[in-house]
Amino acid sequence: MDQFKAIQAFLAVARTGGFSAAAEELGVSKAMVSKHVGRLEQALGVQLVNRTTRRVGLTEAGIAYRDRMREILEEIEEIGQAVAKLSAEPRGNLRVMSPTSFGAFHLARAIAAYHERYPQVTVDLLLTDRAPDLVEEGIDLAIRVGALDDSSLVARKLADARVVVCGSPDYLDRRGRPKTPAELADHNCLVYTGRQLPNDWSFTVDGKVRAQRVGGDLRSNVGDALRIAAIQGGGLVQLPTYMVGLDIGAGRLEVVLEDFEPPRRPIYAVFLQRRFLSAKVRTFVTFLAERFYPQPYWENWTRKGG
Repeated sequence: MDQFKAIQAFLAVARTGGFSAAAEELGVSKAMVSKHVGRLEQALGVQLVNRTTRRVGLTEAGIAYRDRMREILEEIEEIGQAVAKLSAEPRGNLRVMSPTSFGAFHLARAIAAYHERYPQVTVDLLLTDRAPDLVEEGIDLAIRVGALDDSSLVARKLADARVVVCGSPDYLDRRGRPKTPAELADHNCLVYTGRQLPNDWSFTVDGKVRAQRVGGDLRSNVGDALRIAAIQGGGLVQLPTYMVGLDIGAGRLEVVLEDFEPPRRPIYAVFLQRRFLSAKVRTFVTFLAERFYPQPYWENWTRKGG
């Protein structure tokens, strides 16, 4: 900062032709201007200004330094204008990370629609079920489901994730529709192994969250594989509605035990806390919020979606 002030003082002297005029222009004392220029000369190891009692003139080195510094300051101004433009107009590459299922089912659709509105933004979509490190991985924005434990992130809620038990109408016609979680013991339950206790399905019973032990002939760490098996009549599955909601709305799956749903989990868009948020992040978050909130389209079928 001190060097920048010294450069400003020198350029003011070069522009106005004197220390007094430069001091008046900068709003500081003549002695301060002289001090700044002297320090700059000392740092460069060369005399920039010829000082006499009658006039002030630039040395050959001073003229060269003035001309080159003018070019540099013009480049700095152009860079500043370009960065300000990036903050005003959505453009550039946007790196987004999302849980695999949510990204495949809904973010890919949203990105296509977003690109129609903002064609100068390109998107890198990374699908993974692990928690991201936004700084280390250079992520602009991530989708997180559930409670957040990182206070350094800014979060905007996009929707609520409901978790439902469902099966194909054909399966339910054959095996019956359970009325309570305990009746799942009589059903073939397709188990998602990606959760901590795969065979314990959560339900709200008498206002408390309780676990119901289930079992079946198919287990998988990919929820979509279980979804497809359920559509084919293979059994019951407990999955978030952002995975099965469109199938429920189309009649391929039917919800049971709706009155015993576990608590909903919030879906957030999270990004790093910055004073100046880029236009590409700001507009993408707003676009997602408008698309999903307050009731996402994948729950248009339900009486409990609001």
